[in-house]
Amino acid sequence: MGIEIRTAVPDDAFAACDVLRRSISECCVADHRNDPDLLKAWLGNKTPQNVASWFVSPANHVLIAERDGVVVGVALLTQAGKLSLCYVLPEALYGGVGKALLHGVEAQARAWGVSVLRLNSTVTASKFYERNGYILAGKEMSCYGLECDFFWKKLNATDACDPAPKKRFCHCSGQ
Repeated sequence: MGIEIRTAVPDDAFAACDVLRRSISECCVADHRNDPDLLKAWLGNKTPQNVASWFVSPANHVLIAERDGVVVGVALLTQAGKLSLCYVLPEALYGGVGKALLHGVEAQARAWGVSVLRLNSTVTASKFYERNGYILAGKEMSCYGLECDFFWKKLNATDACDPAPKKRFCHCSGQ
């Protein structure tokens, strides 16, 4: 019953698309309020063809979460340091899937040398990001007309930079 996190491949597009569409439709009701126009706009680009193209873009790193061989989550990080997607199936919520995906994209961001990760969150997911160390920095409007919470998180390349545990600021080069 463990969670496996792996890099997405084009063959995952249909299952990942299902995760995105179900998560938005079923879990984000507080955000879309069952408004058919808002929901149509939000889901409009969530097609298997579009999702597959996101997987193969060299500017993206996409992770899939599987539990017992079933795709239960998907996350997409851009090289610009934006977490563009992090969605989980309704039946997989609160089981560590989102957190595992988040840890995976944070590790990739560090490997790319990204020092700050940023994202727009739904109201539904805001507490999740707060629990995982993200800082709320205001509101932004999404391209599909949904007001989102803007979050950011500073990623430390290594915790070895600060040898003194009580030292408040690190003066290491490159930070």
